[in-house]
Amino acid sequence: MALSQHDLLRLMEALRTADGIELVRVLAQRILQELIEAEATAHIGAEPGEHTETRTTWRNGHRERLLTTQAGDLDLAIPKVRTGSFFPSLLERRRRIDQALYAVIMEAYVHGVSTRSVDDLVKALGGDTGISKSEVSRICGDLDAELTIFRTRPLDHTRFPYIYLDATYCKARVDHQIVSQAVVIATGITEDGGREVLGVMVGDSETEVFWSEFLRSLRSRGLSGVRLVIGDHHLGLVTAVRKVMLGAAYQRCRVHFPRNTFAVIPKDSGEMVAATIRTIFAQPTAELVRSQLDTVADMLGRKFPKVRDMLLEAKTDLTAFADFPERHWKKIQSTNPLERVNREIKRRVDVVQIFPNPPALERLTTAVLIEMHDEWIAFPRSYLPKGGMDSIYPQPEDQPDAVTPLQGT
Repeated sequence: MALSQHDLLRLMEALRTADGIELVRVLAQRILQELIEAEATAHIGAEPGEHTETRTTWRNGHRERLLTTQAGDLDLAIPKVRTGSFFPSLLERRRRIDQALYAVIMEAYVHGVSTRSVDDLVKALGGDTGISKSEVSRICGDLDAELTIFRTRPLDHTRFPYIYLDATYCKARVDHQIVSQAVVIATGITEDGGREVLGVMVGDSETEVFWSEFLRSLRSRGLSGVRLVIGDHHLGLVTAVRKVMLGAAYQRCRVHFPRNTFAVIPKDSGEMVAATIRTIFAQPTAELVRSQLDTVADMLGRKFPKVRDMLLEAKTDLTAFADFPERHWKKIQSTNPLERVNREIKRRVDVVQIFPNPPALERLTTAVLIEMHDEWIAFPRSYLPKGGMDSIYPQPEDQPDAVTPLQGT
């Protein structure tokens, strides 16, 4: 994007009055901004306002991005697009996580609640251990504004036939005590097979009330079209799904279920029982899946009657996936898609160990999730095999989504 005469005059005046370091900063900021705009033009296929056959979308304003360099902080503007997503390749995608991690460590430091020496961590991140509480508050406030936008953004741009729910636990200080906090996460598969992070919330435990609040918040942001919810068998979660996500089936994670049976069988029988249960999910049709569950329940029940009872009681939830397109089965039988998400969160959380408060925990986990979400959007790759959505959404696209109502208790 060529500079206008007005922009050139402003730049010349800035360069004329700047000292050595400031001169480098101004130049670096201008050069990076021009490169970002040029890359956006290539991505869109047209200059602003230009009509070309190669245009794929339109600009839709900018979002601010602070880039910290040796020349100082650079205030950059990242072009937004109406459809799809754009992120300049020359910027480091993980920068937001580093900022969040730095803010959390410094917050722990100034409040004197860190359980390990943070000096080395702060220095490794280029920080100053003499930072004031007001400066920490400013850093956290700036981050929170951006992270809140992500957590509350609308979800009405597409339908999500499948959503995954899971929780991981981290330590934080609440009322001067160290307690476990549940970090609940939702990700979803779009109707074109892509992946998105839908939401995150931090709370005391996985109660029905907490899960219901989380699910209602997703729905109030426009979440629709949900046909299957995949999660672990936690009573609070299951009850909340049945009450809030009307019209959606519930799939109990096939990976977690065999582990649940280990509590009622001898340790040396675990692998045999798990292998036998896995045969249920290897069947080619819905009818065979369910008949195999009955067969496996009878087989294992001769020696382990409690396992038989568990299988028969969980039959509906364990085999819910079988009512959906067979080509999707492997992806919707378990919460495995969230495993990488949880591992990345744990990797970052382990640096802090104990958070000074729940908002600090939410700040860091949100930053991690934003970067993963941006990666999925910026480098789109269909998570599901092509085809099958017609059977999930049989009505025409211009008709309202009649299967999953937005009313509920």
